[in-house]
Formats: sequence, structure tokens, C-alpha cells
Amino acid sequence: MNALTQALGNADASLMVELESLYKDLHQHPELSMQEVRTAKIVADTMEGLGYEVTRNVGVTGVVCLMKNGSGPTVMLRADMDALPMAENTGLPYASTVTARGADGAEVGVAHACGHDMHVTWMIGAARILAGNRAAWQGTLMIVFQPGEETAEGAAAMVKDWGEGRFPTPDIILGQHVMVGAADTVMYRPGVTLSAGDSLKIRLFGRGSHGSQPQTSIDPVIMAASATLRLQTIVSREIAPSEPAVLTIGSLQAGTKENIIPDDATIKLNVRTFSEDTREYMLKSIRRICCAECDASGAERPPEFTTINRYPLTENDLAATQKVAGAFHLQFGERSLLAAHPASASEDFSIFGRSWGVPYVFWFVGGTDPDVYAKALQEKTVNRIPSNHSPQFAPRIHPTLETGLQAMLAAAGAWLCPGA
Repeated sequence: MNALTQALGNADASLMVELESLYKDLHQHPELSMQEVRTAKIVADTMEGLGYEVTRNVGVTGVVCLMKNGSGPTVMLRADMDALPMAENTGLPYASTVTARGADGAEVGVAHACGHDMHVTWMIGAARILAGNRAAWQGTLMIVFQPGEETAEGAAAMVKDWGEGRFPTPDIILGQHVMVGAADTVMYRPGVTLSAGDSLKIRLFGRGSHGSQPQTSIDPVIMAASATLRLQTIVSREIAPSEPAVLTIGSLQAGTKENIIPDDATIKLNVRTFSEDTREYMLKSIRRICCAECDASGAERPPEFTTINRYPLTENDLAATQKVAGAFHLQFGERSLLAAHPASASEDFSIFGRSWGVPYVFWFVGGTDPDVYAKALQEKTVNRIPSNHSPQFAPRIHPTLETGLQAMLAAAGAWLCPGA
């Protein structure tokens, strides 16, 4: 336990009451990616009240908060703010009923089904402890509230808007994410910890006709169906069994009526990989197969490929992860867990470190009732617990709130607290 986590333990009980209220408010008022106006204002106003130097609208709605406290390293802590375009189905008394217009103009439900409301609450709690206990640490604290993680836009937008000399370059970047797992535990991993993610839209062009005269058409539905089946063989037949990879086709759209052969069809797919070589190979294979299927059908136009979003690998710095792990072991003991494998989720968090050549560490905090999780482990039903992006995803507020606060303060203290 360092001086910061000790300060959290000594904090007035009203802190957790206030943070729980903030969490419920954020949960009830989710905002879509790059539209986090209300959340950003709450964050910026709160941080200014705590004495931080606040810059608003960095990368559209991002907020950068600085506190200089003597000589020492510059430590960046990051939390993401955006929610998902989906309706919540948790039945909680503080569930979201918000709707909004998505990027395509359609009205959608909006929910914090990935836990970013918890991330913001953790960060504000950590900011309060740090601001109120300056005698316990030295250095420059940079707290970043990021928009648009769910669309892979936010980190890149903030980096683009950073500007030379506008903010100090951090020495270390730290971030965390709530996920399924016992709510009193933290999980970390050196090296690759999250997959790269690539989402593509592929438009296949045929020639439309009447359903009664298929001989006059070039059927894009056949092209799309054949490509869908063939694309699944990339992982099963072209990637070594020892190399993890995922290819998911989540959308196949074509036509409007049963007796009309349409002019085109659209496939939307997602790829998750754990090495740059595998990533490059799979993306090339996707193009090869789609082009070949179009050629086989006699298409008069090649397919059109559009990148929907692109997430880099999250690859934790080895030495920095060892430092974080040491802090976690002191704080949590046996509740600090080494993750056996990288997760197949993806994040844009690493864009900050990759862009600036700065080491970073990203870890996970369990959000499941510890008793529920222990029972699920025993019964081998962990996969039935609603996970991130499920409409039923609902982190247990306590002890998730306390554990995330302890984790962020323990990790930050490894750099900011003298003698840590």
C-alpha cells in the first residue's frame, strides 16, 4: 500500500456516496462517441473545482487536466467517456432510457454497456484523492478523459489536436477497464494484452434483374454468400492453430424484395489478431478471396473495400508492467492476477503511447459480484455472465468502485510517490 491508497482508505465515507451518485448519473445519461458534451462538462467542471488546470474540447470533446506538484515524472492517466448505440436491458432502477441519432442519422438507444461510466467515476475519485493529498506525491499529473473509444476515433483525434508544446509529454501512460471477473480483483499482463481490431465494409457489385430471369443477372447475393463461407477458411485453413485469430461477419445485406436480384451486396466484417504479421496476412487474404469470388461470378466491377475502424495492438511495456504488478501485489495480494492469455477485445488506448514513443500499461478490474463469479467458476458457467457490450451488462457498484480506485492510485503511486 502506498501513500495514495492509504489516503483513499482514510478518506471520509461520504466520498464513496458521492462517487456512487456520480456513477448512477453518468449511467443514466450516456452519450454516443464524439458526442460526449454533457459528460465532458461534468468532468471539466469537477476537475477545475479540484484545482486542476483544465483544457476542454481537445479532439472534439476530450478533456486534459494538469496538476504540477514539484519535480518528478509526468504520469498520464486515461479514462474513456463514450457509450454504445444500443438499448439497455438490465432492469436497474438507474438504467438508461436515452435515445440519440447515430452516425447514420437513425434513432438508437444509448447505454453504458461497456463500463466507461465506471472508468470516468474511478478517474474523478482518483483525481480527488491526488488533489487532496499533494504532500504524498511529486511530479506532474496529467489526467485525460477521452471521447470516441468505441469508434476508434477519440485517441487519434486527441493526439492530432495535442499540438507541439501544448501539453507535456508523459513518461508513462496508465489505463484500466472494467470487465467480467470478481469485483475485488485486478488482472494484468505484460506484452500483448489486447488484440488488434479491423472492421471492413465490402461492397460486391453485380447486375440486377427480375427473379424469374436469373440468366440476365450477375447475382451479388451468390457472390456475398460464397465469399462469406470462403472467408471463414482463412482462420481454419490458412492461419496456424497456434496463432489466435478471429474473423466475424456481422452483417450481410442485399436486396429489398424476394423476386428482385439486386445490383449489389454488402458484407461487414471484423478481424481480431495478436501479431502484425497475422493481421497483414488476414487483411490481404480477405481482399484476395472477395476479388476471386467476384471474378468467378463474372462481375464487371471489382469489390469496394472501406475501413470502418482500426484498433492497434495493446502491447504493455514489460518494465512498466512489472512496476505496476509490484504495486498491485502490495495492494491486493492474491487478488492481483496475471492474465494467462491476451484478450480478444480491442482498444485505442495504445495510440497515445505509440504516437509519442511512451511506455504504457493497461489492465482490467473485475466488475462481477465476487460470490456470483465464484459460483460461475465452480459451475463452469462464466460465459453466461453478461459481458461488456451485452444489453444486460451491469457492473456491481461495490466493490468495483473501490477496487478500481485502489488500482489506479496504486499504479500512479508507483511513479509519483517517492520511495514507492
